[in-house]
Amino acid sequence: MRRGFLHAGLSFAIRLTARQRRLLRESETAFIVLAALAGLAAGFSTNLLGFLAHAIQQVLYGLDGNRLSALGQIRHPWRLLALPAGGALLALWARHLRRRGRGLIDVVEANALHGGRIPPADNLIIAGQTVLSNGVGASVGLEAAYAQMGGGMASLIGQAMKLRRTDLRTLVGAGAGAAVGAAFNAPLAGAFYAFEIVIGSFVPGAVAPVMAAALAAAAISRLLGSEPWLIATTTAGRELTILHYVAFGILGLVCAMVGIALMRLVTAAEQGLQRLPWLTRVRPVLGGFLLMPLALLTPQSLSAGHGALHLNLALRPGLDFLTLVLVVKMTACAVALSSGFRGGLFFASLFLGSVVGQIFSIIAGQLVPGFALDPVDAALVGMAALSVAIVGGPMTLAMLMLEITHDFALMGLVLTASLVSTTLTRELFGYSFSTWRLHLRGSNIKGPRDIGWMLNLAAGRIMRRDWVSVSQDLTIAEFRAGHPLGASSKAILVDGEGRYGGILATASAYRPDLDPETRLHTLAQLENVTLAPTAGIRAVLALFDEHAADEIAVVDGVGHVQGVITERHARRRYLEEIDAAQRSAFSD
Repeated sequence: MRRGFLHAGLSFAIRLTARQRRLLRESETAFIVLAALAGLAAGFSTNLLGFLAHAIQQVLYGLDGNRLSALGQIRHPWRLLALPAGGALLALWARHLRRRGRGLIDVVEANALHGGRIPPADNLIIAGQTVLSNGVGASVGLEAAYAQMGGGMASLIGQAMKLRRTDLRTLVGAGAGAAVGAAFNAPLAGAFYAFEIVIGSFVPGAVAPVMAAALAAAAISRLLGSEPWLIATTTAGRELTILHYVAFGILGLVCAMVGIALMRLVTAAEQGLQRLPWLTRVRPVLGGFLLMPLALLTPQSLSAGHGALHLNLALRPGLDFLTLVLVVKMTACAVALSSGFRGGLFFASLFLGSVVGQIFSIIAGQLVPGFALDPVDAALVGMAALSVAIVGGPMTLAMLMLEITHDFALMGLVLTASLVSTTLTRELFGYSFSTWRLHLRGSNIKGPRDIGWMLNLAAGRIMRRDWVSVSQDLTIAEFRAGHPLGASSKAILVDGEGRYGGILATASAYRPDLDPETRLHTLAQLENVTLAPTAGIRAVLALFDEHAADEIAVVDGVGHVQGVITERHARRRYLEEIDAAQRSAFSD
């Protein structure tokens, strides 16, 4: 009887789960509710991770409620030993992770290549390493942990509900955007972060679930006592002229160059350390020691820079100090990220942008007497423009500036500088920081748009395995005897050890002018044109175009033929997948 009850209960649970999955596929309202639940989880995780990182800083540096980067000086320099100590923990952690045999998957890569699927362990590892790095004071932001956990939990929920690929990507983007929006209590910025940074396109059918997640995350963040991230501006009496738009357009150019320089600096530092393989296992420790003198120069080089941003806006320091902070902070970011501390540059770029904006306002006032730029306005515009250069997402930053200032008049200046900055960055660099790092690791993605379907079109997956194989040493007469005209259009030639030797058109062996004793290899075509099983569809189509071939052989690393791809089949499969991707992207 007990077994009967257990069986009945299990059957009921299975039927209920199946019904819920069907409901999520068929009902937009049900999917919106699911997105809101993912947003609640994202908002809670954001507050928890922020609390943990700040608690570590409080313990290690004795802050008494202050922000680490807002300290006037490090009163007890020995506390900075937390940096190399944290580096040592990260080094040990990295040593343990090498046994996994694969890299960690973040939310951008997951949505671009893996249909939104993120292994649960990767979420915990990325979040844990980021919290540790920020907690010990390294110059990295927590947004990597926020977005990873928010998107990661959404991915787990979506996988449990067996969502379709498009819906899962939308849910992951909603969770990641909600988490970032919760960090600022800015749901509009979080929603646009989801579209621009994680999903990669504005999908009409995704607006409601993404906004539901962002609003839910902001709501729970408020319930947990998180204060809105507000900055007062000088709206009263502001008169904007064409000169202001020109000046802030120039500021956008400056921020783009600074952003590109920072991304190049991080890369150069990382590549420089990689040339010293004996340092590989202790790089985070070395990075921690290098960060210590930078922190002694100015504590504003520590952590993400939230406290320092508000402090500088209130005190309005001089040009010399701001220049020092800019150089030291950029150096600290490069050292931290290149040496193995984990985190992002979003929050740090907001601080750096505010410093660049204040420097620009001072220099503009000196170069053009009588033309004054408000330093707070310049700082806010610089925040948006530099963050756009590094992170991408002009509308994300425009909404963020609107929600933290409540100043509609400033939005024209913000959009002007942001669009100039993002255009120049795309033209000269072509990547955001996250996709640039993926590019350096060998990935070819330039954004979060879904190109994972191309992995299913690798040569090894679309090749035919029913080809005709003959020895290249046969004579024409022997070939004609075994392969009558019309039996097959082409044959694959192989040598005595089974290695590829070219493609033979059957009709060419029946030319009347040929000597019957001629060997087949003299008629071979495309002898040196082959594809590896891992070749992507773009490489396949490019090879067909280059050689004007109808068929190309797929061979392994030692030259043995694995299959054959025809141009017609490759192009048809490519167009089918593009059509399916477009339908899913624009459907409601």
